[in-house]
Amino acid sequence: MRLSRSELKSLMKNKLMSAGLHEDDADTTAEILTWSDERGYHSHGSVRVEYYSERIAKGGITVDPKMTWKQTGPCSGMLDGDNGIGYVVAKKGMEHAIEMAKETGVAIVGMRRLSHSGSIGYYTEMAAEQGLAAISMCQSDPMAVPVGGTEPYYGTNPISFAAPSADDRIVVFDMATTVQAWGKILDKRSRGESIPDTWAVDEKGVPVTDPNKVNALLPIAGAKGYGLMMMVDVFSGILNGVPFGGHVSSMYHDLSKGRDLGQLHIVIDPDRFCGKDAFLKAVSQSLDELHEIPTAPGYDQVYYPGERAKLRMEKAYAEGGIDIVDDIVKYLKSDDIHYNRYDHKNRFAE
Repeated sequence: MRLSRSELKSLMKNKLMSAGLHEDDADTTAEILTWSDERGYHSHGSVRVEYYSERIAKGGITVDPKMTWKQTGPCSGMLDGDNGIGYVVAKKGMEHAIEMAKETGVAIVGMRRLSHSGSIGYYTEMAAEQGLAAISMCQSDPMAVPVGGTEPYYGTNPISFAAPSADDRIVVFDMATTVQAWGKILDKRSRGESIPDTWAVDEKGVPVTDPNKVNALLPIAGAKGYGLMMMVDVFSGILNGVPFGGHVSSMYHDLSKGRDLGQLHIVIDPDRFCGKDAFLKAVSQSLDELHEIPTAPGYDQVYYPGERAKLRMEKAYAEGGIDIVDDIVKYLKSDDIHYNRYDHKNRFAE
């Protein structure tokens, strides 16, 4: 079913408010979820609302968080989210980082005790829109097997970076350190579609194509992805003084408790390095040169990170709106919160 941007955002906002989230926080969360859906990142869009609503209703997300900000140095700070909705905490953390980077040239902001914060590319894009370059990374619960192991230890542990250019094009890269994110599994489940056998394994470590049989994900590029998972966990978890690795709380095991997750934003003002104009010009030049590279068979063009998402958004609105799975729209329009729907063994994880 196709929905306009305002229709989709309004449905999600109202559902989150009906679960107990205050209007401002529901609006921020719905805005970022819409940002994901309109770009085709459906695994981190409206499909998540049912989980958030249930967790809010069960008390696992603090609706009146007492967030505390502490600047720990000229270019560093910590934001304690008191297990508030992750979207609001991560956005506030980036706002602090942007302000600090404009003053000092570089900012590193740690966020601790927040819930799931969705597509982290949204937060790095915030910085790029201000003419800054940014990196963000965050934890998730154990769902990927380490190289040589049979039990999950690290999460999908995503990384994002964004950079501005001289002509308003913004590079936004957002990746899981697994072959695919758990949200992709969730999206395939909701659509009744199979998955490639390179994405995940069952309880015996055997590759699966049925998304309902997934027990653990595989790291990208073997040992390289495994190392990146650990890097994200060290910087967003251990550095922020929250549970790490196999100790990170499950997304769906107990929805009545806070998750105590960690996230890290790094923001850089290019004017303090090569100079803002030179930086923007070079980024634009690199994007143009990428477009000029001859294409391999089966490809129509070389795209820069974030470009196809923008094209998907433009195509969606040209065709009448954002395409959302009918069952999700039905849920958003209902009065149901679906208590006790989720459990650890049938998890739709990050």
